[in-house]
Amino acid sequence: MLKQFEKHFTELGYQAPTAIQTAVYDAMVGDQNVLGLAPTGSGKTVAFTLPALANLLPGDGTQLIVLEPSQELAIQTSRVMRDWGKLLDLKVVALTGGANVKRQTERLKKRPEIVVGTPGRVLNLVNDRKLKLHLVSMLIVDEADDLLTGDTLDTVREIAQSTPADVQLGFFSATDTPILHELDKWFGQTVERIDVREQDKTQGVVRHGLLQVGMNKRDQMLKRLLAMPNFRALVFFKQSSTLRKTATRFYHDHVSAAGLTSDLRQVQREKALQDFRQGRIRLLLTTDVAARGLDIPKLPAVINYDLPDKVNEYVHRVGRTGRMGEPGQVISLGDDHDLRDLKRLLKDTDYDLVPLYFSGRELTTERPTAATVKANETAKAVRTTTTATTKAQPAATAAPKSGTQASVKATAKAEKPNPSKKKKHKNRHTKNKGMRKKWRDRDAQN
Repeated sequence: MLKQFEKHFTELGYQAPTAIQTAVYDAMVGDQNVLGLAPTGSGKTVAFTLPALANLLPGDGTQLIVLEPSQELAIQTSRVMRDWGKLLDLKVVALTGGANVKRQTERLKKRPEIVVGTPGRVLNLVNDRKLKLHLVSMLIVDEADDLLTGDTLDTVREIAQSTPADVQLGFFSATDTPILHELDKWFGQTVERIDVREQDKTQGVVRHGLLQVGMNKRDQMLKRLLAMPNFRALVFFKQSSTLRKTATRFYHDHVSAAGLTSDLRQVQREKALQDFRQGRIRLLLTTDVAARGLDIPKLPAVINYDLPDKVNEYVHRVGRTGRMGEPGQVISLGDDHDLRDLKRLLKDTDYDLVPLYFSGRELTTERPTAATVKANETAKAVRTTTTATTKAQPAATAAPKSGTQASVKATAKAEKPNPSKKKKHKNRHTKNKGMRKKWRDRDAQN
């Protein structure tokens, strides 16, 4: 590791490199093509940032391309790389869909050494000859299990073909997929496979719970969960339409929540994410596409509003919590049939799925008894009655006055003249006085 990096590494509070950061550094600095597999939250962004920047030359034009699956992840990665790149006088530009193309083109004229972007926008600028790749020495594909699927695979391959033939390749992912075993076939180069998922110890203790809730009661359950102190959660939906309905309902009910979907403008998406990170909102409603790879420090919980259909989806969702040793909670909502399907889906994994119950403003693994339910209902009724009484009789909490003080106040109130009558009498007198003066003046003239 470069000396500048070692100092900054300590300043950021890191004690030692993670398993993936140690495993890929020498290989990448030595110009080898690598596939890095490591759990979510294990520091993969820094793992490819440090060796990639070590090989760049300031002022020599665009030499590094990093591809990300979403706008949020591209912006997040560009901030991390900018933080490290300034130590070596390296410039970073983010190219994402939904942002102003002209502004991005102007930034490219400054010849940044590093470009981080989404595949679609990067390829469009390459085809328009606004982004030139003839000096690129390294191409990194982050979240490779997601980007190397469907039409995006063709886009990534087209970008790779636009770079020099000896370009160094780096692929990083938290989950393994069949195509990651065929990278030499798709990209024409041998790729060294580095898998540290078994050795990595950065994951905190994460509890995986199943909360039985019908579809029509899930919004209500989210509101009840907010009654728990310091509770915040990333809430995953399958369909954007369902997400928007819930977000609209919460907006009208003044619930501390916001939506993060791919159809929002970039400014709106950045604001929602920033508000959530800083605690101004407590629920961030999102989809798998929008929240892929997001790093939200010390996120207490992840909620599956709609259950995932694939194991990889579950892995990436739950990887948003319990990062870098922090504890986390996963809450999967569904009816009895949904939860059985989820258990069947994850039967070959190491996840321990435990039934959860919401009782007395807290989550518990113990099924509430009839007595517990009755006690909670009684406590709730008492709180409601107390609140209503306080609002109806705000003076009830004041200290009682002595009989003498009450008598004196009553007497003073009785002797106090009626202001309305006094005002009326004064006005009538003033009016008559004016009329008398008018009559005297008229008599004098006669």
